[in-house]
Amino acid sequence: MCISATDKNIPSPLLHYSKRKQRSKIQVHRLTRRRCEEKEGKDLELKNLKLYLENQTIIEENKKLKQRAHLLHQENLALLSEFNKKFPNLDRFSATLFLLLHKN
Repeated sequence: MCISATDKNIPSPLLHYSKRKQRSKIQVHRLTRRRCEEKEGKDLELKNLKLYLENQTIIEENKKLKQRAHLLHQENLALLSEFNKKFPNLDRFSATLFLLLHKN
């Protein structure tokens, strides 16, 4: 009785080699994919760090601007108080009109 190479019970050397080659391709693909994922992870970490630092800079600038706005508001209130002392009879509309007319 002759046994053919296509018999499923007996593995063919060619079939075995092909499976081994396929497995190594899969392993190389997995390694390559893992390296790409690691690189992408590092790239994302770097972008995240840059965005974090940019965000911290914006937060600091925002604090300074808020402080400046607060100081300007305080100065505005002080000037308005002085103006009201000099012209106690003017209501708010008249005071605004007076300021607009005498701006220049």
